Amino acid sequence: MVNNQRWLSQSFFVFFFTWGIFLPYWTGWLVQAKNLTVADASMIMAFGLVARAVATMFVFPFMSKYMSNKKIIITFTILALLAAILYIPATSSMSLLLITLLFSLVYPTLMPAIESGASTLVRQGKVHYGKSRSYGSIGFVIAVLIISMLTGVWGEQAILWSMIVGLLFLLVKQFMPTPPALLTTPSAVDRKQKLSMKELWKVKTFPVVLIVVFLLQGAHAAYYNYGYIYLQELGVNPFYIGMIINIAVIFEILYFMKADSFLSKWRPSSLLLVAGAGSTLRWGIIYLFPNVGMFIISQALHALSFGVAHIAFIRYLTMSLPKEQIANAQGVYSGLALSLSTAILTFLGGYLYEIQPGLSFLGMILCTIPAIIIIFATRGRLNY
Repeated sequence: MVNNQRWLSQSFFVFFFTWGIFLPYWTGWLVQAKNLTVADASMIMAFGLVARAVATMFVFPFMSKYMSNKKIIITFTILALLAAILYIPATSSMSLLLITLLFSLVYPTLMPAIESGASTLVRQGKVHYGKSRSYGSIGFVIAVLIISMLTGVWGEQAILWSMIVGLLFLLVKQFMPTPPALLTTPSAVDRKQKLSMKELWKVKTFPVVLIVVFLLQGAHAAYYNYGYIYLQELGVNPFYIGMIINIAVIFEILYFMKADSFLSKWRPSSLLLVAGAGSTLRWGIIYLFPNVGMFIISQALHALSFGVAHIAFIRYLTMSLPKEQIANAQGVYSGLALSLSTAILTFLGGYLYEIQPGLSFLGMILCTIPAIIIIFATRGRLNY
């Protein structure tokens, strides 16, 4: 019999291992290995985020009506692997843009697929989301450490090859025993009963919560896209860059491991306020103190800026939405809050980075402060 908790922990670990290759290093890889300018690489990544938003908002919810969770993950893992291989011969900006669009349509879609499976297992009981999600963060940490060592020896080309190997491991994982709840293919009756995306937006609290997480998660755009390059400009050795990036994820792990009990009675809106305050402080510190020491200190705030905001949304989803809307809500969250918001702010961050690197981080408070204002203005009336 499959241990649901262990299966979920392993799935998070393997996927976020590949995410630890993609998220912090991909822009830097385009610049260093493919000889693109920071502006061109930023543009390509921003368009990729738009493609990711489309895929997670529309393609994943549509596929979830006709395929089991396991088949969706297998299909998109194979497509992502093929797209990654296409990067090998690509050299021109146009070819890299087209491949990135393709890769962004399939690879990030794995995130809402795994998260949706997690929500299904949590609803069944005896599965602790935070505990399993912490294994994803551990996978992320290990990947960043490995990549920092590999790039120190073989250069940035090691990033792409590591992604290909990581996707192969993810594919192998999917052929192992899977919880029965994730093997079910929706029937024609299920598809008729499945609530439409339109119905999701009629839930009064959903648009407000989505706007808040859109702003809070989007505020990580400068960090995700320019954190690696920024540390290089501060003169940090590539080997130590991986360690510095991992500090943020270590604090994220510590929070996720205790999230099911720590602040478990707090309303989602209260958690979002904590996330907004922590995020504002984080980006302010990086701008005001442009040195490695303060950047390292600011990394501890990732547990608030990302971890608390993410748990707040997951808690809202499982407590306030009907189970038929889980796939739709996860798709919208991944598409808008984790993709489109970052795409829009990547354009802004790239422009500010060219003026002064620190400005790209400070610019992120243009999102965090409005998010805090929205929460204060709505939490009493909407009670979320």
